[in-house]
Parts: sequence; structure tokens; C-alpha cells
Amino acid sequence: MSASRSAYVPAAGFEMHITEWGDPARPALVMWHGLARTGRDFDEAAEALSDRYFVLCPDTIGRGLSSWAKDPEVDYSYRVFGDTALAMLDHYRLDEVRWAGTSMGGLIGVTLAGGRLKERVTHLVINDVGPEIPEEGIGRIASYVGNPPVCDTMAELEAWLRRNYAPFGDNTDAFWRRMADTSARRTDDGRVTVHYDPRIVMQLTHHKADLDVWGAYDAVIAKTLLLRGENSDVLPMRVAEEMTRRGPKPDLHVLSGYGHAPALASEREIGLLRSFLAD
Repeated sequence: MSASRSAYVPAAGFEMHITEWGDPARPALVMWHGLARTGRDFDEAAEALSDRYFVLCPDTIGRGLSSWAKDPEVDYSYRVFGDTALAMLDHYRLDEVRWAGTSMGGLIGVTLAGGRLKERVTHLVINDVGPEIPEEGIGRIASYVGNPPVCDTMAELEAWLRRNYAPFGDNTDAFWRRMADTSARRTDDGRVTVHYDPRIVMQLTHHKADLDVWGAYDAVIAKTLLLRGENSDVLPMRVAEEMTRRGPKPDLHVLSGYGHAPALASEREIGLLRSFLAD
């Protein structure tokens, strides 16, 4: 397996951090994370899949090592995220791409695969999110995203991550330690918090249209796979079943032991991705 590489790419007026895996000569796979996460969430899957793909795991602006917004009310939106995604693909000179997105990353993929990248996205994995999101799911996410913890120690931050991201599933201690390592930043007083701009929550409050993307979904022509955590409060079964009847009519896999959202870190999920992406 290949080691990862850290790259910084100019993208639509921002500096975008991307974790690269594998040989750039191989077919490209973009793996895009959820609302308050970073591209490092996909370390296990990206490393495994880098034997066949050139895997790009960006940090969305406002997260991880990417730039923060100049105007949060404008910049934290699918339109601007799409601008940065197109700039990233152009930087790497990619005419075709496979896309796997968790939660927000899945909806960014939907808006692009049903719009500006309609002819360039060949495969689309939507991980535990749908074109509409229940208010209770939005409320739960907004409650912790907009109020990030400030901890005295990394051990406290890891414990917070384990509690708030318990729906990611019963992952290993090594997984949670790596999650803590790649989710943390120091505050000005030397304490520890999560590595994102708290103002990213504005996407949920100022861009309500980003939470209803049935129009884009119905326009998707890429081969599509839909994953759902069996206890998800973000992708209800009724929405998942409606998705199988509309637009790209994806196969649906319900993953036991998860809520929102499956971490895609186990051999089971990586095997699903490998099989789907290979066709």
C-alpha cells in the first residue's frame, strides 16, 4: 500500500489541503468527508483503495488544513464547495472521476454529478445522506457542530469524539486515536479543540436549499451506490427507498451497527466500495 502525501492546491480563491494516495496515473477517486470532519477520515479506505486508484481526500474549506471562509454566510455553501472541487479536478487535469462522499460530501457529489460534473463523474457513492434531511437530524448535528468542545487534554478530546461520533460504529482504539490526532488543533491558550471553523454551521442556517437537492439527484446519470447506517437519523428508510426509485436508482446497502454515518473503515465497507468502483 502507498503512503499518503499532503498537497496544498489553489482553489477558487482558497488554499485547499488534499491528502493524496496512490499513483496519479491510476483512475481518480475523490473521497469527500462530512460537515465537521476532514479528508483524513478516509485514511483506512484510501490506503486500501490506492492499489487501484489515485485517491484524493480534500479538506473542505473551513476544515482541517484548508483555508477558512472569507465570508462564512456565502462561502460555506454547496456552490462554493463545488467551485473548489472543480478547481481541484482542473489542477490535477482529471477529465473523469469516481466520487465517494459521506453525508455533506455525498450531497456535494450529488449536486455536481447532477450538474456541473454530470459528464465527468462516472461512479457515485452516497454514504448515509439523502436529498432531504429530517429536522431532527439537522438539529442534532447543528447542536454540536456550532458548539465545539475546548478540552485540556487530547484524552478528553478523544473521549468527546467517541461520544459524539458513536454512530460511526464500533471501531478500534487505533481508529479513535487516529481520529483524535487528525481532528485536533490548539487554541490560543494552548488547550485543544476540533479542527474546523465553528461558523461552518451557517450552512445549515443560511443555505436551506442545500438541504433539498432532489432536482440535482434526479439528474444524476452516474452509476450510484447508496449506503445507510441502520440507525441513521439523517437518512430515513423512507427517503432511502424513494432514492432507489428515482434518479440514478442506486442499489441500497443498509449497514448494521451504524447510525450516521458508517465510517467506511472496516473490511466490510471497503469491500463494498472496491466491488462497486471496479465495474
